[in-house]
Amino acid sequence: MSDDLTALVTGLAQRAKDASRVLANASTAQKNAVLLRAAEALRGEAGDRVIEANAQDMVAAEQMGLSKAMLDRLQLDRTRLDGVAGGLDQVAALPDPVGTVVEERVLDNGLRVGKMRAPLGLIGIIYESRPNVTADAASLCLKSGNAVLLRGGKEAFHSNTAIAKVFTQALAAEGLPPEAVTLLPTTDRQATLVMIGLDGILDMVIPRGGEGLIRFVAEHARVPVIQHYKGVCHVFVDGSADPEMALEIALNAKVQRPGVCNAMETLLVDAAVAPTFLPKLGAAMGAKGVEIHADDRAAAYLNGVKPVSEADWDTEYLDLVLNVGVVDGIDAALAHVAKHGSNHTEAIVTKDAAHADRWLREVDASLVLVNASTRFNDGFALGLGAEIGISTTKLHAYGPMGLAELCTLKWVGQGEGQVRQ
Repeated sequence: MSDDLTALVTGLAQRAKDASRVLANASTAQKNAVLLRAAEALRGEAGDRVIEANAQDMVAAEQMGLSKAMLDRLQLDRTRLDGVAGGLDQVAALPDPVGTVVEERVLDNGLRVGKMRAPLGLIGIIYESRPNVTADAASLCLKSGNAVLLRGGKEAFHSNTAIAKVFTQALAAEGLPPEAVTLLPTTDRQATLVMIGLDGILDMVIPRGGEGLIRFVAEHARVPVIQHYKGVCHVFVDGSADPEMALEIALNAKVQRPGVCNAMETLLVDAAVAPTFLPKLGAAMGAKGVEIHADDRAAAYLNGVKPVSEADWDTEYLDLVLNVGVVDGIDAALAHVAKHGSNHTEAIVTKDAAHADRWLREVDASLVLVNASTRFNDGFALGLGAEIGISTTKLHAYGPMGLAELCTLKWVGQGEGQVRQ
């Protein structure tokens, strides 16, 4: 690792950290003005320059042999860019969390205390492919009073640079430091190692991408990391479940959008209802093109399935592939989820209130559901308005991270001369 690269990344990060202290005190009106100005620019000539930069990235990506799926994630056109601009409008319309006081109370000595939401400081985002993440991350960090240090993939370098410029210009125009949105101007992979080692400058890092990227960051970082390795999500059909509801939930969880982290990967069915439920499930999944990997007990009621392997239970397919297993009641279902779950999203379909309560209390996941699809683990779906990602760690956020989760809570107190006795 060269000294020049270390100096470059460290210098940019320090300037962004300095900018974070200014941004933390910016008014809601100032922050919203930046976002609305950036949205207007993306709809105008600046957006045209972003699309031109993206075309340059697309040519290089095709030459690198990126898959069709990766190329689709990378591509920006006017429709997609207008969607990005609309997202900035939405973030501007959300309530500002900074300065909000929660859990306020008055102590016996008259001291009024509470917890105030405050920006984290400088947040690092390391991401792959999707240039829209540049705008999403910048907007959410800015609205929550944080500066952001962006490290995008080389395949989107020109697109990311053009989008970041829109934000730096909008910040400057509103009298705020442009360094509050800083994109590392290098494709050198070693820059990531420098960045995640900036203890004392970087307050938190959020990696967004495949499991390999997230594990690399978590293993090498010297700063707190928000982790989300994978989503191995389950739906358990309890013996008391309404079969039509269970079938509808299972289909939605698997096929509505199979390539996302909150899609169901394993369906568990109580042995009491397996003989009647599984044939209907097999037919419905087959009609949607789903390939089923079943254990021996489930396979007895299904046609044309593959045997499930032990490794399959821990696999995030992100595709029209589904594991199906038969279990002996809720205890066995809970044990299976505890062994193979990824702390992401777990759902039960049941009419039994006691079983529903056990599921909510005993399952360890960022979202635990009763009689609903796993697809609801999403910031928009849960009413946050926007999200920067889903955390499957427990400190300091668990689940979708919106504006409030990009803040910390600090204790504040107001007294009238109280002293400790």
